[in-house]
Amino acid sequence: MRIKIVGTGRAVPAERVTTRALEERLGLGEGALETATGVVERYVCTGESQIDLACSAARLALENAGLEANALDLIIGGCGVPYQPLPATAPLVMQRLGLADGSAAAFDVNSTCLGFLTAFETAGRMLEAGQCETALVFSSEVASRALPWQDAPEIAALFGDGAAAAVLRRANPGEGKVAASLMRTYPSAWEACGIGSGGTRFDFRNEPRAFAAHSLFHMDGKELFRLTSRHFNAFVGDLLERAGWRHEDVDLVVPHQASPFALAHMARQTGFPPQKLVDISARFGNQIAASMPFALDVARREGRVATGAKLLFLGTSAGVSFGGMALEA
Repeated sequence: MRIKIVGTGRAVPAERVTTRALEERLGLGEGALETATGVVERYVCTGESQIDLACSAARLALENAGLEANALDLIIGGCGVPYQPLPATAPLVMQRLGLADGSAAAFDVNSTCLGFLTAFETAGRMLEAGQCETALVFSSEVASRALPWQDAPEIAALFGDGAAAAVLRRANPGEGKVAASLMRTYPSAWEACGIGSGGTRFDFRNEPRAFAAHSLFHMDGKELFRLTSRHFNAFVGDLLERAGWRHEDVDLVVPHQASPFALAHMARQTGFPPQKLVDISARFGNQIAASMPFALDVARREGRVATGAKLLFLGTSAGVSFGGMALEA
């Protein structure tokens, strides 16, 4: 796909919460959570909403692209957890950005932590087909909700809130392209990670206890680690082969920020030098689908994404899926 990123932006809530503060709040020993998670701090919504974060990131992405909101004719939300089950989140973001009725298409896609990549590829295909000219792709997450602080604080402390967005347009020859994208799903581990309530699985009227019991996030880290260790390296090899890239061709890896320890393991497993990975997980935590575009914006604004650079997006998601994209900037 001849697609280029013309602007990116990111947003976090005003409140920063350190892991040391969480340890004090929970009555845990100093360093207990920080040692278990590797996360030092994260940002948490108090007065802000998921839509507030999404619109802030979108406006910064538009500003970075040198465009006004009315230039958009496609908006795709790639959030792991939506603002509400119905309607989709993207139309509300469209409204809050001030776009007129009927001026754009707006809808959501959901592949949990890989939502940004799925939204990016969907927008890219529509741009390439001539169905639109300028697309906004965003992921916004209030990951601090529904966490198991009582039963599994070492899991709850991994997460932080945030949003990020990218503006996409068709690229001219030599300007940039998606060299390859790939997703593979391993549903044998479907139960290893998720939130059971909020959809149709449990009826809150007829099954209130089951609804309540499944309303918090759960994760079987050992099962996810085993599955990733068995299959992820081969997945990365297949993605590089599709792109026609060698391992050493990759200039920068933009991964899902699952945790500091997960990123260190990814570096060891795939053989990419740690300095080639954008690692912001200790400062921001796991922002679910927002973590990948958030890391991209950090890298772009730090000057780590030169024109023509070969970027490799890599991540895993609940379900369980592996996803990646090889992008020439």
